[in-house]
Amino acid sequence: MDTPRKARTERVSLPQRGFLSDITEAIGDIPLVRLRRMTVDRGVKATVLVKPEFLNPTGSIKDRMAVYVLRRAVASGELKPGGTIVEATSGNTGAAVAMFAAAYGYRAILTIPDKMSREKVDTLRAFGAEVHVCPTAVPPDSPESYYETGKRLYRETPGSYWVGQYFNVNNIEAHYKITGPEIWEQTDGKIDCLVGGIGTGGTISGTARYLKEQNAEVEIVAVDPEGSVYYQYHVDQTLIEPHTYLVEGIGEDMLCPTIDFSVIDRIYKVTDKEAFVAGRELTRAEGIFGGGSSGAAVHAALKHAKTLDENKMVVVILPDSGMKYITKMFNDDWMREKGLLD
Repeated sequence: MDTPRKARTERVSLPQRGFLSDITEAIGDIPLVRLRRMTVDRGVKATVLVKPEFLNPTGSIKDRMAVYVLRRAVASGELKPGGTIVEATSGNTGAAVAMFAAAYGYRAILTIPDKMSREKVDTLRAFGAEVHVCPTAVPPDSPESYYETGKRLYRETPGSYWVGQYFNVNNIEAHYKITGPEIWEQTDGKIDCLVGGIGTGGTISGTARYLKEQNAEVEIVAVDPEGSVYYQYHVDQTLIEPHTYLVEGIGEDMLCPTIDFSVIDRIYKVTDKEAFVAGRELTRAEGIFGGGSSGAAVHAALKHAKTLDENKMVVVILPDSGMKYITKMFNDDWMREKGLLD
């Protein structure tokens, strides 16, 4: 008669290479990719490199900031074990928060504007987050806005932690300590120009601050959608009356303390059509599947790169993936309905 096997209780010895302790360790180390066909078509002589941040685990650059902020909150004791994380999001930060919550056993409560894609909302719920969809066309201080709804839910949830990406200076610090050094190392310090969209402003501000400390001559070009307040404020410090626009994840209807205008040399204003058409072309001409904010950044970068000579190197941050916008910018019927497809 066979002797029953004893249960194996000893710890399995795993190799030290070839695996990660958890999914958040997969964030970062995103390669730079050279644009070829789009630069040739436009007669651009400068080297244009894109950084496809949609290769991060939840498909956006917000993984970097959100996990950095949350790890800081855990270390400081602000976020307790098994606690609740609350955030107002356009979708990408929310996905990163929801991923972190799922991986470490937290509860996530997220608010999001109703203009955001169904894919984004469904992604948040897929991670197990509680999602509140709020109206877009209201002032930021309206009780119905996703900002104010998020803050109310935070106040109403005992022991919760409020990420506050629009006001949390750790948003800037994350990119100063992580994204900036990564780009500097990848380009061997030869970067001449950085191009990126501005939403909260944390990505461009933190990355630019680091790069300019290494070389004050690095030019920083920001990209703002038509209808956002940033472009005009950078020009003459006046605030326009914002209006809604379709591109997601960039632009804002208020000034955020997480944007540092002192490190931004120039801002390009981009229309929805320019952003979406460039994003679709990026996918079909280069095989790089970026979303609308990626298209906006590429459109502005190529426009700016035409003013540069062949010795210049431009790095463009692509914030998120086209997979989040299948039913929108990559849907011909939706594009025609919005008057964005000739």
